[in-house]
Amino acid sequence: MAYSTIKYGETGGIAHIILNRPKVSNCVNLDMVGDLKEVCNSLNQDEGIRAVIVSGTGDHFCSGEDLVEISREDLAKNCNVAGTLANVEVPVIAAINGDALGVGLALALACDIRIASEESSFGVARTGEEYVMPIGTTQLLPRIVGRAKALEMLLVGELVQAEEAYRIGLVHRIVPRQEVETEAQRIADSIVAKGPIANKYAKETICKGLDLTLEQGLRLECDVYMILHTTRDRTEGITAFLQKKPPEFKSE
Repeated sequence: MAYSTIKYGETGGIAHIILNRPKVSNCVNLDMVGDLKEVCNSLNQDEGIRAVIVSGTGDHFCSGEDLVEISREDLAKNCNVAGTLANVEVPVIAAINGDALGVGLALALACDIRIASEESSFGVARTGEEYVMPIGTTQLLPRIVGRAKALEMLLVGELVQAEEAYRIGLVHRIVPRQEVETEAQRIADSIVAKGPIANKYAKETICKGLDLTLEQGLRLECDVYMILHTTRDRTEGITAFLQKKPPEFKSE
């Protein structure tokens, strides 16, 4: 399917989503919101997809909202695109090849693993302009970097450079710009080689467990363990291990 603001492709069980508005640093407009929501919703219907890589065309990941084309009010009504990305069931990797600002930061935070170039910078919309955009940043950021650092980033509004982003846990790895895609692909290949059902449930258990008490989370983990015992992929994994051969998982 063709999209007007993103590029999309699939190879070896890995979906590639590339934000594609390079003339405006891949800033988000309503068309991109629609494209991202459509492609993210389709991913959960495709059992052949086992991992997703999100990146940006050119020298930017996503530099925020395109306020030339869209008002803040219109974007706010349609901006839960980070939530849509966060709801993708398979692991999602952000290949951050440049700045991730505003809604671009929210999109990066919605991914499960973040690989950033050494030149990347990160920032949120400033409350000094008397607005807090409902794009997910205030909820995603403290879950990843903690309450204190999230408040500093939001209230002070200074950009966080790649080294600092790595130090505070905002990104998992930083690499030279030319190696961002390669590293993201390497991680995606590693994920695809593992059990797809187990990967989905592991992601769900961690994400949902954050909103549960410890007792509830441990019970959820036990429930998932029992469910995985009923899958054919588990049997395949055990058989392959005993026969010392690579498993052939079929999402069953």
